[in-house]
Amino acid sequence: MLQSDVPVIDMSLPEPEAAAAMRAACVGPGFFYVSNHGVDGELVDLTFDRTRSLFALPLEEKQRLLQDKNNRGWTPFQEETLDPANQTCGDTKEGFYFGREIAADSPEASKPLHGPNQWPDEALVPGLRDAYTRYFNALWALGTKLLRLVALALDLPPDHFDPHFQQPIVSLRPLHYSGTKSAPGDGVFGAGAHTDYGMLTILKTDEVPGLQIHTSGAWRDVPPMPGAFIINLGDMLERWTNGMFHSTLHRVVNTTGQERYSIAFFFEPNFEAIVECLPQCCGPDRPPKYPPTTAGQHLLDKYAATHAGYSGPTA
Repeated sequence: MLQSDVPVIDMSLPEPEAAAAMRAACVGPGFFYVSNHGVDGELVDLTFDRTRSLFALPLEEKQRLLQDKNNRGWTPFQEETLDPANQTCGDTKEGFYFGREIAADSPEASKPLHGPNQWPDEALVPGLRDAYTRYFNALWALGTKLLRLVALALDLPPDHFDPHFQQPIVSLRPLHYSGTKSAPGDGVFGAGAHTDYGMLTILKTDEVPGLQIHTSGAWRDVPPMPGAFIINLGDMLERWTNGMFHSTLHRVVNTTGQERYSIAFFFEPNFEAIVECLPQCCGPDRPPKYPPTTAGQHLLDKYAATHAGYSGPTA
């Protein structure tokens, strides 16, 4: 398998320099690493430790947390099929969704994908909720910094996207991949080929390889990098930029027969945010490639298409 040429962006650089590196990565592979990001390494280690304990719960305990209508909770092995056209079974992974904690009686809870999280009993996974809450907040802060760089990379004011992220759809997605070896020729994948749906994904994986991206007509490995996060762009940013910034196809292929753990953090706009071509990204000679949509509708469409257990509204 070919090695990818994914750049590393040093978050300690002055913003103009980091934004220039961001632009090169966004018009190029659509994936990059970030170093010197300010997220405490001990918190990352603790979060992964608690994640392993979460997935080690007995089946009956996880079934009590089965994903609800707001897509919060446990998604079993093979529940998600990210590439239905080329998969013969669902992804060989299980996962959870945790979002912004929204009380059931909050006005926000009337929106799809908004509501309280489903947590296991504290005695079953001690410290999980505290670790996840701290990790969630740390990655939200990192996502806000990245959003400023995206705006600067587009020659926009650094706070340009802020109005679209006042009540964002922010999700933590811990994942556990089984030791099942992938067989691409037989349609068996850890995660089928897909693009991410939203604005930015902040990914941390353990030391087991598996992530691949499709660039220059070939699949290329993106190996774990100690101390760094992997960032990729989602469909909404590609739509906003009229395809100038790339939401890149990627997948997970298990070549080792080892179990694998990763934690994705999806940083998405407000549910009502209108996603349409930015004026500087279209014109008479560059008409918009995509019709306007809302962040919420785009996510609902994608969840309904890929999650067998999704039971929420589709509009």
